[in-house]
Amino acid sequence: MQADAPRACRFGRRWYLNNESWHPSVPPFGEMKCILCWCVSGETHCQRQECPPSACTSPATRDNPCCAKCRGECCAHTWCH
Repeated sequence: MQADAPRACRFGRRWYLNNESWHPSVPPFGEMKCILCWCVSGETHCQRQECPPSACTSPATRDNPCCAKCRGECCAHTWCH
């Protein structure tokens, strides 16, 4: 008995190979860079980038548009500096 070849995934109008990953494009918003999708045996799985909780009063998102970081203020977490 021969095993079936890994199946591809369809997302929107595009096809993706097994184990391929991508950032989905959702009209009218465009590419969703904070979400990663991947194809596993014909099934599409998507997940939003996880971010540590922010302890900032005025977060800045320049370095990483998906996760807030502190903007030049002192806070309890070392990743805020």
